[in-house]
Amino acid sequence: MTDGWSLRLPGTGEGPRVAVKDLFDMAGIPTTAGSAALQRIPTTTAPILEGLNVVGRTQMHELAYGITGVNAWQGTPTNPLDARLVPGGSSSGAAVVVANGEADVALGTDTGGSVRIPAACCGVFGLKTAHGRVSVEGTWPLAPSFDTIGPLARDLDGLVTGMRLLEPGFSPGTAGRIARFRPPAAAGVDAALDRVLGSRPEIELPGWDAADAACAVLLNVEGFRSSGQLLATGLVGEDVAGRLTAGALRTPEELRRALAVQASWQAELGAALELYDVIALPVLRDAPPSLDESVRMYDLRLTLPVNLAGVPALAMPVSRRDGPPASLQLVGRSEEVLLATALELA
Repeated sequence: MTDGWSLRLPGTGEGPRVAVKDLFDMAGIPTTAGSAALQRIPTTTAPILEGLNVVGRTQMHELAYGITGVNAWQGTPTNPLDARLVPGGSSSGAAVVVANGEADVALGTDTGGSVRIPAACCGVFGLKTAHGRVSVEGTWPLAPSFDTIGPLARDLDGLVTGMRLLEPGFSPGTAGRIARFRPPAAAGVDAALDRVLGSRPEIELPGWDAADAACAVLLNVEGFRSSGQLLATGLVGEDVAGRLTAGALRTPEELRRALAVQASWQAELGAALELYDVIALPVLRDAPPSLDESVRMYDLRLTLPVNLAGVPALAMPVSRRDGPPASLQLVGRSEEVLLATALELA
């Protein structure tokens, strides 16, 4: 098995080489979602994969419920930038195989950052689509209110190709006006983004932290609803089992408060995107941690509020002078504007 793959396939030989995360159904092939607890063989293929040149299935964080990419059962893909670092998750293998040039496009899912985070860790590009734009039919769910499908690639042209596979006829639009949001981040990350963005208007997003916490609660609740039944097998890994168990303990009052925060946050971010077309910030506050310190990833991510709002976001690597590449996150109302803006910045 080549690093990052859970299964290699011959493909059709026609069109771009596509890798798919191991939670997309393919008729006759086990869908495991990276878990020993889920061994199902679907009889149908996810509609989004029909006609694609699928050359393999990729490793992932178990049940898509984690952002490190560490997976004791399926294997942890090697970060192509530094084997000592986490590859990010949950679409870990998707980022690795495109970074290694073994696929032209990889299709992952992003529920709380699972396309953008591995893209950031592995120095590639990733696009989280707007919630509901691309059908998730035929994929194993984590949190249906937030689950999205998006492409990963080595360059921006690859993301455009990926969007055209998901939505024939897709084309980038016109670059948008950018505002900068500065959550706490390492000096090297801020400096890397400064070099790419130059002087831009800066905005405050007072609801960011509350949105982050609310999204975690809602993912917890929906994650248990989707996969909690698998706990009875005793085969779910310790980290994911802990999150699923916590989801079972969330109270109706916690859920009510989180939904209220979601409504206010969507209004706040929507107002900001009326003033500016794109908001720029990092994907991660600092470089990805070592495999031995993988739990630190949860303090570094800057992705959950985007999922809570349901808007698209793009991750692109930018060189950092004091470490591995940082990742610039562009948040906006449309994938067309995000890709055009990224192409202009590049």
